[in-house]
Amino acid sequence: MTQERIDRWCERGILALVLGILCFGPLANGAVGTLEFLIVQMLTVGVLGLWLVRVWCGAQRQFLWPLVCWPILGFAIYAIVRYCTADIEYVSRWELLRVLVYTALFFAVLNNLHRQENFRIVAYAVICVAVVLTFVAAWQFLSRSDKVPSLGAVLESWLFSHKNWYIDRIYISRGSGTYVNPNHMAGFLEMLLPLALVYTMVGRAKVVTKVFLGYAALAMLAGIGVSVSRGSWIATTVVLLVLFAILSIYRAQRLPALIMMFALVMGCTFFIAKTEYFQRRFRETFSKGLEQDTRVQVWDSTLQMWQDHFWIGVGPGHFDFRFREYRPEAIQLRPDRAHNEFLNLLADWGVIGTVLVCAALMCLFAGVVRAWKHVRRPENELADNHSNRFAFFLGTFLGLLAVLAHSLVDFNMQIPANAILVFCLAAMLSSQLRYATDRIWIQASLTLKAVLSLALLAFVIYGCGQGIRLAREYRWLTLAEAEAWRSMAQIGAYEKAFAIEPQNFETTCDIAEAFQTHSAQGGEDNAILATNAITWFERGMVLNPHDARNYAGAGWCWDWLALRQDELAGLHEVAERNYMKAEALDPKGYWTIRDIGYHFVQSGNYAAARTWYERSLKLQRHENVNSEFYYNFSSEKLAEAATNQFLLPIR
Repeated sequence: MTQERIDRWCERGILALVLGILCFGPLANGAVGTLEFLIVQMLTVGVLGLWLVRVWCGAQRQFLWPLVCWPILGFAIYAIVRYCTADIEYVSRWELLRVLVYTALFFAVLNNLHRQENFRIVAYAVICVAVVLTFVAAWQFLSRSDKVPSLGAVLESWLFSHKNWYIDRIYISRGSGTYVNPNHMAGFLEMLLPLALVYTMVGRAKVVTKVFLGYAALAMLAGIGVSVSRGSWIATTVVLLVLFAILSIYRAQRLPALIMMFALVMGCTFFIAKTEYFQRRFRETFSKGLEQDTRVQVWDSTLQMWQDHFWIGVGPGHFDFRFREYRPEAIQLRPDRAHNEFLNLLADWGVIGTVLVCAALMCLFAGVVRAWKHVRRPENELADNHSNRFAFFLGTFLGLLAVLAHSLVDFNMQIPANAILVFCLAAMLSSQLRYATDRIWIQASLTLKAVLSLALLAFVIYGCGQGIRLAREYRWLTLAEAEAWRSMAQIGAYEKAFAIEPQNFETTCDIAEAFQTHSAQGGEDNAILATNAITWFERGMVLNPHDARNYAGAGWCWDWLALRQDELAGLHEVAERNYMKAEALDPKGYWTIRDIGYHFVQSGNYAAARTWYERSLKLQRHENVNSEFYYNFSSEKLAEAATNQFLLPIR
C-alpha cells in the first residue's frame, strides 16, 4: 500500500511539473532567454527524479515503447556525438541541452501521463494559457503597445532589483502576446486551436465547459488573426479544412461541422474586408515575387551551406554564425534561423540528423493511422455519446500537422516553449497506439530498470551541474549589463563570468571591445589596453573561429599600435592579415567591409580605402553614416594628392 501511495504521488508530481513547464514557457517569452530555459531545465530534472522513484517503487512493471521512440533516441545520441565534434562548444552545448530536455520530456510523458484523465488536464491547462495569450495580443494590437509582459522579466526584476517587468516589442503593429515574435505566438495557438474545436464538437463535457472551449477556440482564432502571421494563417486554414472534412464523414457531426466552417469563413472574410491593414498584408503576400522575398534568399544560402557540409551539417545551432560566409548581398541583418525548419535542420545537422527526424515523423503518423480505428467510436456510438479520447487524438494530430505546415516558412521548433508542447503532444499521441496493439509494451526487467535508471541519473547530474554553472554565469552577465557601458567595472563583471564559463565567446568579445574602447580614448596606458584587447580577441578566435568580429577587432588594435609605436615595424601587415581573415568569414557584410576600409585609412592607402567604403555603401546605403563619411574623406585626400602632384612642377 505504501508503494502504491508513493507511486500515485510521484505521478501527480510529474503531472504538476509538466503542467508548470507547459504553462511557464509560453508566459516567459517562449523560454528563449537563459533564465527562463534554466527554470524549464530544472523542472525537467525534477520530472526525471520523480520518474526514477516510480521505476523502483515497484508500480511500473511495463514501459511504453512505440516505434517512434527509436529515431528520437537515435537523434539524442547523434546530438551527443555531434556536440563532441562541433566547432563552437558553447553554442553546441546549449543545443544539446535543449535536445536532451525535449527527449527526456517525451519519454517521461509517454510513460507516466498516458491516462485519459491526464490528457484532459493537460489539454485544458494549455488552452487556458492560449486564451491568456490572445487577450494580451489583442490588447497589444489595439493599443499599439510597445511592451511585452514576461514572467522571466518579473523574476529577473525580483532577483536583480530591476524595475522593468516587461521587454520592448519589435513588431508594434502586430499582436505577439508574451512572445517577442508574433509568428511564434501564432505557432503556439495553431497547435491548440484544433484541440479546442474538436473538444467542443465531439468531446464529452458539461455544457459550461463546452461553451468555454468554444469561446477559447474563437479567441485563439482571433489571436492568430492579430498576429498577422501569413504562414500561420495558411497553416490554420489548411488544418481547419481538414478538420471539417474529417468531421463531415460522421453523419451526426456533418451539419455542425458545415455550419461552423461556414461561420468561420464568413467571419474571417468580413473581418479582413473591413480591415485595411489585413488587406495590405494579403496584397504583400502575392504582389512580391519570390526573388524579392528575403526568406527565399536565406533559403538559397542555407542550401549552399548544407551542400558544403552534406552529411553532418555545420554544427548544432551553428547556422547563425556560419550564415555570414554564405549571406547574399541583400541580407545584412542576422536572420538567426533559416525561417524553414527543414532547411535549418539540414544545415545544422546534415543528412544524418534530417533522416532521423523524418523517420520519427513517419513513425508518429504511421502510429496515428494504425490507432485511428481503435480510438474513434463507431458512428452510431459517436452520435449518442461523445468521446474525449477521440477528441484529444484528432485535435492533437491536427495541431501537430499545423505546426509542421507553418515550419515551412518559420522556425517554431527553435522556441523552447513551442518545441516542448510539440514533444509532449507527440508523446501523448503516441501512447494512444496502446489501444491498437500490445506490442508497444515492454516488460520492466531488472536490466532494463538499471539501464533506464543510469540514463535518468546521468541526465539529473548533468542537468543540475550545467544549470548551476550557467546560472552563476548568467548572474555575472546580468550584473555586467547593469554597469556603465564599457566601464572597468563592467569588464570586471565580464571577467568573473568568463572565469565561471570559459567557453562563452560572446563574453570574450565584450571584454575585448571594452578594452578597445578604452584604448581609443588615449592616455598613457593605451598601448597596454590595446594589447589586452588583442589577447581577448584571440581567445574569441579559438572559441568561435567563424566570428569575423574578433579578427576585425584585432586588426583595429594592431593598426592602433602601429600608429603609436613606430619602432615596431610590420604591424599594419599583421592588421591586414586579420582583416583579410574577417573578409573571408563575412565577405558580403557591410560592417566587416567598412572596418577593412578604415584599416586602409589608418595605413594611408586612400585609394584602397575608397574602394572598400564604396563596397560597404553598395551593400548598405541607409544607416551607414561611417562609410559615407570616410568615403568622402578618402576622395578628398585623393583629390588633394592629385592636385599637389599637378602643381609641384609649376612651383
